[in-house]
Amino acid sequence: MNEVIGYEVSDGIAILGINNPPVNAVGASVRQGLSNALHRALGDDAVQAILILGEGRTFPAGSDIREFGKPPADPWLPGLCNAVEASPKIVVAALHGTALGGGFELALATHYRVAAEGARIGFPEVTLGILPGAGGTQRAPRLAGAGDALDLMLSGRAISVTSAEAAPYIDKVVQGDLRQQALSYVQELLAQGAGTRPTRDIRKGFADPIAYQKAVALRKEVVAKRPEIAPQEIVKCVEAAELLPFDMGLTVERAAFDDCVQSDQAASLRHVFFAERRAPKFPEISGQGASPVSQVGIVGGGVAGRGLALACLEVDLEVVLIERNSAALRESLGKINAYLDRLVAQGRLRGQARDDRGMRLHGKTDFVALSEADVVIEAVADDLKEKQQVFFQLDAVVREGAVLVSTTMRHDLHQIAGKTGDPGWVLGLDIGTPAHLQQVAEVMVPEGVEPAAVAALVALLRRLGKLPVRAEGRRAHIGRAVLGAYRHAADMLVEDGSTPYLVDEAMRAFGMKFGPFEQIDREGLREDRTLRRALADNGTLQGRQVSILDRLCEAGRFGRSVGQGYYLYDGQSPSGRADPEVIALIREERESRGIAARGFSEEEIQRHCLAAMVNEGARLLRLGVARCPSDIDVVMVHGYGFPRWRGGPMKAADLVGLWAVQRDIEQFAQQDSVFWSPEPVFDTLFKAGQGFDALNG
Repeated sequence: MNEVIGYEVSDGIAILGINNPPVNAVGASVRQGLSNALHRALGDDAVQAILILGEGRTFPAGSDIREFGKPPADPWLPGLCNAVEASPKIVVAALHGTALGGGFELALATHYRVAAEGARIGFPEVTLGILPGAGGTQRAPRLAGAGDALDLMLSGRAISVTSAEAAPYIDKVVQGDLRQQALSYVQELLAQGAGTRPTRDIRKGFADPIAYQKAVALRKEVVAKRPEIAPQEIVKCVEAAELLPFDMGLTVERAAFDDCVQSDQAASLRHVFFAERRAPKFPEISGQGASPVSQVGIVGGGVAGRGLALACLEVDLEVVLIERNSAALRESLGKINAYLDRLVAQGRLRGQARDDRGMRLHGKTDFVALSEADVVIEAVADDLKEKQQVFFQLDAVVREGAVLVSTTMRHDLHQIAGKTGDPGWVLGLDIGTPAHLQQVAEVMVPEGVEPAAVAALVALLRRLGKLPVRAEGRRAHIGRAVLGAYRHAADMLVEDGSTPYLVDEAMRAFGMKFGPFEQIDREGLREDRTLRRALADNGTLQGRQVSILDRLCEAGRFGRSVGQGYYLYDGQSPSGRADPEVIALIREERESRGIAARGFSEEEIQRHCLAAMVNEGARLLRLGVARCPSDIDVVMVHGYGFPRWRGGPMKAADLVGLWAVQRDIEQFAQQDSVFWSPEPVFDTLFKAGQGFDALNG
């Protein structure tokens, strides 16, 4: 018997225990073990029923994602599920933890399902660009109907077994010892003379065929607007579940699964899945335990500081907020409290929890209040002298071993850390604003930093629900550098003949959440101008410079907040509309530089912007700022709206082909040979027959 599947018989019940930690994934060894154990139980006359459960912390929480895109190893999960369902002896699944994906499909193939009260079920496959491929699209709608089944599959979310949504899938929810409760349930079924109940034969979900097809039609209309392939295929499969015999429906599902799993989208989504798990594994914290953090100090109550405070309060941390004077402190605390009150009014925060957060927030104007803080984050204006003064004051009051963090965007971190007696405990942080709503956080790790400091900050960020990504160097920013290159390419396109509106439209079509100029308007043109100056100081933006943004600022067009930037905002167009005055200003700037305007197709715009991001990413790899290409992809997907289903710019380059990207860069060099200078890594990888993924090992 395969060691990943335990086998024992108790009072006529064969207990098949899946033991494949950490999440009991239904990989090849588990499938083979279950198949062997099932065959053994069916051949044993002493066995009257079969119970499948997960050992450890969960029922199988999915299939082995490492097998996706490779030839499947026998037995296939669809075949195993069919064999379970066809068993002449009743088969019961006992669920605990998270029964997801292939694990949930296995459970649906059993005849009865009992679950621990805290268990959760779901189909996360859509988040990986695929669909439930072991009968899930055929069995789930037979139990729950099209609407609920599709909502579960298309969302990719996990639901509690005690929810109304889960009721069609679960026969009994129990408390206490799941194993004993499940055995008792199986004995009850045997005592009642209950027979097998193949899910394939259930028609409850088809009871109202008109409602079923209406639900399908509604979701079909919604997913048709999405660029992803998998959601559309899921709807087709669920539609087929009602229209076709079960076995034909399985054939449709298998063909759709194969198409999806071999697609570029699925490859990209798998890439991001693994990249997210690779990114937090900083070399400094290998085997390094993190000191517990209970109190966080924040210096500066602006947008950045307030967001950090809210993020810390949300996870039960004590927060000491330092402001320069009493008036500024009252304003900052007032805005934080107003935000918490809005959450209560919206029903997103209970009154007691709101009071608790308020009690853990302490506002002070004296740095001495930070003497017990475990981590102190400086979030003042990005002025070198001001930041140096803050760290000089911090050095006099913080305890030994406290981690000091700067949010500088453009200054040398060593010049700031040098104002302390122990620079090895100073790190940089770029988390975006507002911090409590951001997903990714870049940790700037300068040379000579203490591993314990890195471990503490990474642990804090994980506790805050952020995805930490390592950036090495004194002025090390991954996302801002790639964003700057992207926007610079967009600027040159506009100066050469396109418009901000056509560029935005092309990049939204590419999958970006917002177009570059639309996003600048949202952030504010002053902020973007500061970013560009910082990148120029860092040597990122070299060569040809475009002054259109400066001209807009001179005209008082600072973005959405003032009603005009690249777009015009008013009651008629609160989301912004094209402004002829901007087009006229661009034309004047173009003519003053003697540039003959030419048009750019949507594809040309997309190629320019992608090439700029990829070349800048390659530069960051050469400089050692980014540890690997997948870290760049994680930052751009989570922090800057790059479409997840494209995998990030570096993965997108692999899929397009590095030779094609390099050829584009060389062609664009006619516009600016400095900015469009291809990085050496293109030749190196291309000659080795590799892509950027080869650097992710």
